Amino acid sequence: MKYTILALAVLAVSLPVSAVNGPCTANGTPGVCISTSSCSSGGGQSFSGLCPNDPADVRCCVKTSCGAGGNCRFTSSCTTGNTAGGLCPGPATFQCCLPASGGGGGGGGSGGCPPVSAATINMIKSFESFVPSPAPDPVGKLTVGYGHKCIQPGCSEAGPFPLTEAGAVALMHRDLRIATTCLSPAISSTVRLNDNQFGALADWAFNVGCGAMRRSTLVSRLNSGENPNTVAAQELPKWNVAEGHVSNGLIRRRAAEVALFQTASSVIAHPC
Repeated sequence: MKYTILALAVLAVSLPVSAVNGPCTANGTPGVCISTSSCSSGGGQSFSGLCPNDPADVRCCVKTSCGAGGNCRFTSSCTTGNTAGGLCPGPATFQCCLPASGGGGGGGGSGGCPPVSAATINMIKSFESFVPSPAPDPVGKLTVGYGHKCIQPGCSEAGPFPLTEAGAVALMHRDLRIATTCLSPAISSTVRLNDNQFGALADWAFNVGCGAMRRSTLVSRLNSGENPNTVAAQELPKWNVAEGHVSNGLIRRRAAEVALFQTASSVIAHPC
């Protein structure tokens, strides 16, 4: 009889205990055992019965979407190795597992990156009037749509004209894709930017050009590890000159970019 009791005691001790902040799985999705209040405040969803040895208010918390195409899981199980903290509920080791960064010497390539945010598009629209047919801008350069700088004679690469508003937005997305294709590899993959921060820089690169962006102190300072918000606030306003003269329009545009850059978001756009 005493051997039976001893065996049961050993069995009880050996049963797995699901510790608070420990791993769990809900419907095939990796999660973490935390309080329901911590889970909901972090944007997660709680599932009962999966952390049975913990207090009643501790349940399996999962968050299926974070960043740009990521999901929350323990860093040890993130096969891409590309993680971002601060986007998931739970302990520091439970982070947003993002898709693998693109190749290239700097940041992730933009081939798989999402389009710029709607906030970025709306900001550009507020500074670039809709021009349905090619016309000179304030400094005499031929533009069309929302700030598209004509390349071919008669702006043939953007026609036929007149553009519809939807056609102008599509052209803007195409131009911004060119800007982000240049911007993303120029910024180190160790620099993490949310969609508002990356969008503000995309507008700036779209406005000043790829070469100027690459040679800028702004990018150099970001890549050296300085605080992105500080860098943007100090460097973006310097880009306020057009045709050798300070432009009030550019002063306002740089201020809007700084404001967008400093707008919080949980969506990671760089690296992607």
